[in-house]
Amino acid sequence: MTAVRYKYASLEDFLNSWPLSVDGVLDDGWGASFSVKGIETLAAVLFADITYFSGRTLDLTPTETLIFVNNFFAWITAEALQDRPGIVDKYIGDEIMVIFSQDFGSEDPFLDAVRTARNIAENDALSYCPRIGIAAGPVVIGYVGTPIKYNASVFGRTVTLAKRCATVRPKASGSSTIIFPADLWRGRSLSEVLPLRKFKYHDGTVQERPLGWEEFAPRTVELKNVPKMDVVEIGKEGRHLPSLSAEDRARKSLGVLKEAGRYWPRGLPKPGS
Repeated sequence: MTAVRYKYASLEDFLNSWPLSVDGVLDDGWGASFSVKGIETLAAVLFADITYFSGRTLDLTPTETLIFVNNFFAWITAEALQDRPGIVDKYIGDEIMVIFSQDFGSEDPFLDAVRTARNIAENDALSYCPRIGIAAGPVVIGYVGTPIKYNASVFGRTVTLAKRCATVRPKASGSSTIIFPADLWRGRSLSEVLPLRKFKYHDGTVQERPLGWEEFAPRTVELKNVPKMDVVEIGKEGRHLPSLSAEDRARKSLGVLKEAGRYWPRGLPKPGS
C-alpha cells in the first residue's frame, strides 16, 4: 500500500504533523527561559527577490510600493506552488523563501526547486526579473520567537547559501538567473533538468519550444560571510516586454482603489464613519 503524503499549507502544519527531533527548554543566561522545538530534515531552499527593487520603487508612493510588492508575491507564489510540493516560508521585504523536501512530497527537492525557478522566470509577464538562489542540504524547521510572539521558519547553512547565491552578480544578460552551489549540479544536464516543452497549435500540430536557457561553466565567487564557493548559473535568454510595467500597474491599481472608494489617506474619513 502506497503511503499517502499530505500537502502542507505551511511549516506550522508540518511541525504539527510530525514528531519533533528537538523539544526542550533552555535558560538564556539571565533568568529567562526559551523553548527549542523543531524537526531536522534535508531540504532545498529557494530565495527570489526583485531586481533593482530600490530604484524601481523610488518614485512610487508607499501604498503603490505595497501594491507593487504584493503583485510580485501573488504571481510568484502561484508559480512556486503550481504542481510543486513547496512551502512558502516567509516574505521578507521584496524577497520570498520557498522550501522543498521529501517530507513535503518531493522526490528530488533540488530538481523541484530549479523547475519552480524556471516556471517563475518563464511566466514573468511584468518583468520583475527575479534573482533566484538555490541551495540544498540539512536544515532544521522550528519555532522561532518567544511566548510573546513566535512563528515557524527554517534555519541552517543551506538557508544562508541559498540567500547568498541570490546576490551573486550574474553573467547572463537575460531577464532572470538561477544560481546554486556547483556540487548540486554534478551528474545533471540542462536538458534533463529543464526538458523542452511542447506547444499545441490550433490546427492540432505539436511543436517543441526552444529551451531559451543557457548554462554557464562553474566559477568561484566570494559570498558575504561565507568561504569562496564554486557556483553554477543558468540564465534565461530575453525578457518580457509588458505593455504596462509593474510600476505603472501599481499606480493604476491605486487609482482603481480610489475610484472604488477603498483608499482613505490619513486625515480623510472612511465612508459611513
